[in-house]
Amino acid sequence: MPVRAKRDVEAALKKKGFQQDDGDHHWFIFWTVDGKKTTVRTKTSHGSTKDLGDGLLKEMARQVRISKLQFLELVDCPMSREQYQRLLEEGGHV
Repeated sequence: MPVRAKRDVEAALKKKGFQQDDGDHHWFIFWTVDGKKTTVRTKTSHGSTKDLGDGLLKEMARQVRISKLQFLELVDCPMSREQYQRLLEEGGHV
């Protein structure tokens, strides 16, 4: 069962083209390589510093429109920002 530190997931998302927008949660919105804001987004909780468990990672993957395995690759860095954007384009999400 995969677990990732919340701060590591948030840092990885920022490196991969997501920009943080705070509100009731920490929202992460994907911006394309050429600077266009998309509707692809996910969130984490403000107060929690706990690790993100399997269920939350799966939900975040669904929100950013990829599989959990692909999400872990995005967070753990084998998948580049460009590869992720290509997946979104192929899926018609961008």
